[in-house]
Amino acid sequence: MVTVADTGSTNADLVALARDGAGEDGLWLRARRQTAGRGRQGRPWDSPEGNLFASTLVRLSPGEPPAPTLALVAAVALDEAVRLAIPAARARRLALKWPNDLLLAGAKLSGILLERSGDWVVIGIGVNVACHPDLPDRATTSLQAEGATLDAAAFLDSLAAQFGAWLTLWRTQGLAPVAQRWRERAHPPGTPLVARLPDGEEVPGTFETLDEDGALVLRLEDGTARVIHAGDVFLVG
Repeated sequence: MVTVADTGSTNADLVALARDGAGEDGLWLRARRQTAGRGRQGRPWDSPEGNLFASTLVRLSPGEPPAPTLALVAAVALDEAVRLAIPAARARRLALKWPNDLLLAGAKLSGILLERSGDWVVIGIGVNVACHPDLPDRATTSLQAEGATLDAAAFLDSLAAQFGAWLTLWRTQGLAPVAQRWRERAHPPGTPLVARLPDGEEVPGTFETLDEDGALVLRLEDGTARVIHAGDVFLVG
């Protein structure tokens, strides 16, 4: 595990390592501060000191599950680490939202970003540890606001251990145990959602399940099911 004082983006740094042939499977890079953090679809990610900004490298091998399902691995590992960090009463309000958001009572706590470079996948994880931004379009929270006492470095130690354990399951037993844990920790079936697809189409429905490849299955108003492979998903109400 490597920690630097500041960098533009830990994801960008590890993508460059992978591209240059200097990557190491399992490497974690943490920055105390980022100056060019990014979320999904290129959105800026606020990166004040005290929060967690870290990325890890995973080298893909033949026969492993599809690379995008590493988002589910990261999500269940993050859920486990957060449950260990906050009081049990608060942890009961955690829920995963497809593909990789972890919410606490509907408030955004973290972000996960996957990027591919050849046989490597870089998984970036940002967690509001000490503070959280005030956003106009969504509620946010932080670990310390929910009763945690650990700092970003200590939280990463826990997260890295959880991620390593779930990654081993993913590699040795496939996606099924990861997807099962994700379903157990997600909002319940029947939860109203809207999926905004990359082409701008909005698809309202209710959460049904994950399919065998980790895609979201929405139950539409007419009773049919629609499989969503990419897009942003929003809770309704």
